[in-house]
Amino acid sequence: MSTTPGTPVLSRRHSVSPRSARSLLLTVLGELVLPSKNPVWTSALLHVLAGLEVEEKSARQAIARTASDGWISSERDGRRVRWVLAPPGRKLLSEGAQRIYSVGERQTSWDGRWLVVIASVPETQRKLRHKLQTRLAWAGLGNPVGGMWVSPHPERAEEVRRIIADLGLEGSALSFVGPYGEIGSERSLVNRAWDLAQVGDHYEQFLAMVAAEPTPAAGDATLYAQVRLVHEWRRFPFLDPQLPDTLLPSKWIGHRARTVFDAKHDAWAPGARARWAELASD
Repeated sequence: MSTTPGTPVLSRRHSVSPRSARSLLLTVLGELVLPSKNPVWTSALLHVLAGLEVEEKSARQAIARTASDGWISSERDGRRVRWVLAPPGRKLLSEGAQRIYSVGERQTSWDGRWLVVIASVPETQRKLRHKLQTRLAWAGLGNPVGGMWVSPHPERAEEVRRIIADLGLEGSALSFVGPYGEIGSERSLVNRAWDLAQVGDHYEQFLAMVAAEPTPAAGDATLYAQVRLVHEWRRFPFLDPQLPDTLLPSKWIGHRARTVFDAKHDAWAPGARARWAELASD
């Protein structure tokens, strides 16, 4: 999903899709290509995607579509092609990585202020409506009632302003920041804005997947395990609003999931990066 040519936007489909060729490619780009800052051969991308059970035809289509969307650009060296992250793609993947790796962090301090946004799109404009919902969800906002979006993260007001501007809704949208009033309760607002039970179920599924993952052998197996781990974790910025601890259920499973993710990611990272460096240099 892009708002303007050359300005790619991370969509829910890209991040939540269950291991589609395109979504897996974006995980590889964010986890392996972004940190290395080096061009990567088509053969290296195909090798990793094949190890993740993506057929070559689908992998090549995913690469071509990602290039046409402005995420990557090609460089030819004789008969071989290598790929670099285009500036918009690098910027967006960097921002995405910051959000992805902050999921599950404890937020013990909160000043009690809420960001409230009034923004609605008629049902007849379904495409625009979907874009608004997707991008505000990525920013961590919940939707307690039609046309209203809320977040206990007022520091994201500028991000939300850009979303509203990108979608051409400045003329009709409103926002304000302040503490909760005297009618109702914050707990009720949270329950209406987000389905935390469902988010908890997704964390349970993640923990079950990680528990079922055998300790990988060195080389390709570690690389594939790391990509699968990150790919599953990439869903959570769309699912988990990252509420302050005071607004969460006690013993929130998201904190435990984050601890498990960090442990596995740290354990597998050196081997995965070493194998990726070998593939990228061939």
